[in-house]
Amino acid sequence: MDIRRRPPRPPPQRTTAHNAGTHHHAQSGRSTSSGAVDDRSPSPTPRASDALPLPLYLTNAVFFTLFFSVAYFLLHRWRDKIRSSTPLHVVTLSEIAAIVSLIASFIYLLGFFGIDFVQSFISRASHDAWDLDDPHHQNFLVDDRTPCIAPSLPKLPDPEVVIPTLSSEEDEEIINSVVDGTIPSYSLESRLGDCKRAASIRREAVQRTTGRSLQGLALEGFDYESILGQCCEMPVGYVQIPVGIAGPLLLDGFEYWVPMATTEGCLVASTNRGCKAIHACGGAASMLLRDAMTRAPVVRFGSAKRASDLKFFLEDPINFDTLSVVFNRSSRFARLQGIHCGMAGKNLYIRFSCSTGDAMGMNMVSKGVQNVLDFLQSDFPDMDVIGISGNFCSDKKPAAINWIEGRGKSVVCEATIKEEVVKKVLKTNVAALVELNVLKNLAGSAIAGALGGYNAHASNIVSAIFIATGQDPAQNVESSNCITMMEAVNDGKDLHVSVTMPSIEVGTVGGGTQLASQSACLNLIGVKGANKESPGSNSRLLATIVAGAVLAGELSLMSAIAAGQLVNSHMKYNRSSKDVTKFAS
Repeated sequence: MDIRRRPPRPPPQRTTAHNAGTHHHAQSGRSTSSGAVDDRSPSPTPRASDALPLPLYLTNAVFFTLFFSVAYFLLHRWRDKIRSSTPLHVVTLSEIAAIVSLIASFIYLLGFFGIDFVQSFISRASHDAWDLDDPHHQNFLVDDRTPCIAPSLPKLPDPEVVIPTLSSEEDEEIINSVVDGTIPSYSLESRLGDCKRAASIRREAVQRTTGRSLQGLALEGFDYESILGQCCEMPVGYVQIPVGIAGPLLLDGFEYWVPMATTEGCLVASTNRGCKAIHACGGAASMLLRDAMTRAPVVRFGSAKRASDLKFFLEDPINFDTLSVVFNRSSRFARLQGIHCGMAGKNLYIRFSCSTGDAMGMNMVSKGVQNVLDFLQSDFPDMDVIGISGNFCSDKKPAAINWIEGRGKSVVCEATIKEEVVKKVLKTNVAALVELNVLKNLAGSAIAGALGGYNAHASNIVSAIFIATGQDPAQNVESSNCITMMEAVNDGKDLHVSVTMPSIEVGTVGGGTQLASQSACLNLIGVKGANKESPGSNSRLLATIVAGAVLAGELSLMSAIAAGQLVNSHMKYNRSSKDVTKFAS
């Protein structure tokens, strides 16, 4: 039996006379009346921390000190015996005491830090051990939860039913230790060895500390092991975001169903209408112009002259092959494409560009940059590396260099929409769309001083797809750089529409793409994981699908504005019919 996987034994006061008698009969093998009640209090499950009647941190300190002290003593003694050729099996009374102390402290440390050998050994010999398979105790799985609210705080709604993996008394002790700061909250996963239990304990500690309920924040149904050391630290639950499907998006001759995670009403429906219009006209076409992630460290010299020397060295084509070899050692997928430098006085900003396979590539390019910086130290020993990122990259913030030079995937997507489709599906006309695009997306954005924001709502679609497919949502900032163009063609009857997006930053491996829900969305599109036959093709395809979905979203929203339908649509689909005052109260 694995003690960690058992719920706590029910307290005797909640056990009926009949159940108490039956359970006692099952354990001891002695016949008792079904109406008899066992008056003996059940002994608590032994814990390593019960070894001394001291606070937990003092007990730990005692056994840590004892363990290392006797270990040092024994090693010192055995070294002397070896030097004097004394048999090791000949031991003195002090050595015997030290060996016993070493074993005792070792067993304590094993039991405290999650190796349950001692507890399982003791529990197997105890008459109080019980198993989930016992049908007489399955009815206690819910009733025996420890209350999740401190007595001094306002009463919180009952939390979701969670079956604890160890005794509620031990959980209670850990919660109190987290609240009073004895145990750091961030260390729960490593201490307990159970990520789900750590999240549950941390959640309760937060509720007690703040006096606020987390009721409604989901805890169950999530694999907390999958985010450990990768996606999120100190979790207490997860936020549920609905995922809608727009499509099919007919792009480059293939149909794609686009997952969109959003809480904005009308967004999926509007994008779906744009997909319908594009599909009815033969689909859209996409072109990938560039694929290069960037990282730009900042280095400093004693003079601007020395900084310019390194600039000329890095930008000299003669040196590029040598730098490429050094850079590409970081990964079998990283391939240096170019180096562009900017100066500010004696400070030099070095923008490295490289392909990164199917990964978004920030970590990959950072490792390659570090290799080059280490290599340059031999020829430029006076170079002072201030930071691996000097914001010349530029990551997760508006920057003209991303708009002009590009970052990640640079994509253009276009479609020609027939006149009858504009009228029947989009409920407007070509002339109105062209005029609105000039005055809104071009002139209006220019007056606003927009940087890469010459569009109606590209970030809406980008964010929704990013969240659904496990991308970094913060990179929506530069990934939403987009200029939307509309032009009347075929003697003014049809509409040519395009979106140019120079910095879409996506990947199909690493980060959040490995989580179950996000992986399922990538699988729906057909770009899950890495493409082994053609490395990088999955992430490039995902970037073109993002651009295609943005094209559909732009087409539909602009049509709604041109036709005067925007307000009515949002009032119909983006308003809750529920009385929210009831929930607020």
